[in-house]
Amino acid sequence: MTDQPTMIAETSMTGEQSPSILIDGIWSTDGAEGWFTVSNPATEQPLAQVATAGAAMVDRAVQAARRAFPAWRDLGPHKRATLLQALARVVDERRDAIARIMTAEQGKPLDEARGEVSKVARTFEFYAGEAVRLLGQTIPNEEKGFLSLVEKEPIGVAAAIAPWNYPVELIGWKLGAALAAGCTLVIKPSEYTPLSAVALIECVGLAGFPAGVVNLIQGAGPTGAALVSHPDIDKIAFTGSVSVGEDIFRTMGGIKSVSLELGGNCPMVVGASADVDAAVAGAVRRGFRNMGQICIAVNRIYVHRSLYERFLAGLVEGAGRLSIANGLERPDADLGPMTNIDGIRKVERHVADARERGARLLCGGGRPDGFSHGFFFQPTVFADCTPDTLVMSEETFGPVLGVAPFDTLDEVIAEANAGPYGLAAYVYARDVGEIFTLTRALCFGSIAVNNVDAGIMNAPYGGRKRSGIGYEHGREGMEGYLALKHVRLRHGA
Repeated sequence: MTDQPTMIAETSMTGEQSPSILIDGIWSTDGAEGWFTVSNPATEQPLAQVATAGAAMVDRAVQAARRAFPAWRDLGPHKRATLLQALARVVDERRDAIARIMTAEQGKPLDEARGEVSKVARTFEFYAGEAVRLLGQTIPNEEKGFLSLVEKEPIGVAAAIAPWNYPVELIGWKLGAALAAGCTLVIKPSEYTPLSAVALIECVGLAGFPAGVVNLIQGAGPTGAALVSHPDIDKIAFTGSVSVGEDIFRTMGGIKSVSLELGGNCPMVVGASADVDAAVAGAVRRGFRNMGQICIAVNRIYVHRSLYERFLAGLVEGAGRLSIANGLERPDADLGPMTNIDGIRKVERHVADARERGARLLCGGGRPDGFSHGFFFQPTVFADCTPDTLVMSEETFGPVLGVAPFDTLDEVIAEANAGPYGLAAYVYARDVGEIFTLTRALCFGSIAVNNVDAGIMNAPYGGRKRSGIGYEHGREGMEGYLALKHVRLRHGA
């Protein structure tokens, strides 16, 4: 495509009011309840004023999705797949502009933001392929002359609520799967990253999707509550905190299909047979990337005592090599700022707790030198952490790693499985027995061995215990937007 219109989100980054709500194909803020300010976390300067959707606007968006649903359902999987492929192309063409908006409001360096946009385009390509593989079943009957058919149908109107740490990708997972299944959507992004969502959803219109199939509303908790409790919502897909996930169950009203991804406090186990250098590299990458603001970030590390001091030395050296900068000024920086002041305060609370409980501070522990403003924090490593230390028992969601030694596999399995979370875990080991003992005993939805990429698009991704229910990624991600229908046909005597 060429000569594309200027992006709404791009022209909104002037501190002025933005037409950031899409209902039935029209960008408008008519009927908004108020406005909130979006700021750049690297500079703390305002970027835009974004409208808050109240209950009346939420209702309009849901009704638009409801009206669009029958035609979108009946369009058929092949035409839906063609539109998803077109959406992937538009996103690719707008990658740099979308990434710049993301960096401005979320903070991650520009090169990393570009990678996120490219991944969401691949998500749409993947679900374009899955759309035409909605396979049912034929089931034999005990009685002669009967045939049972099991068909899969789109569940209806979906509410998709996404967080700020991956503001394009985590919308894209829900968007791709739901559209492939034949559902229509109302999307609510985080109030910290509304412009990234605008930039992505603009691509939906440019790709040729019918009006009303995808709608976008903006706002904080009350807007989300109005959305999930709306009686015409059939499916809720949420990524975010455990506390908000629990609130959804309390406020959604009625019986609805729900999928929740609620974070982790993910452990890494470095076994006695591990390649220490590889384990260090993995810990640095998955512990500090995106300033630790990743649901599957490494939070707590358990290292066999025979490798403990060597691992710690490598980890401190690796953390010290990471560059920190405003991601728009230095696109290739390793780290940008954290996204909001609440994240900084939680990190500071975890750091203070570790100090009070006697953990050894090996590096970091505060704001970096040379930054007079912005939500920047140093990559931080604590050694000799006890299980009751917050960094070991609670998801930090920031650039802090707690490390502790272990002696036996039974001991480390008990420590890693302790607590209410079960999203992802990481294992470094070369001994096959050690690997299989750990992977079979660890109670997590995803386990990465000798790597730190716990999720791939064509495999299911979801948590256990308080880390959530349901799945994203893979065919299983699309199945969550489908309902089964059994048709029992009598065709003979």
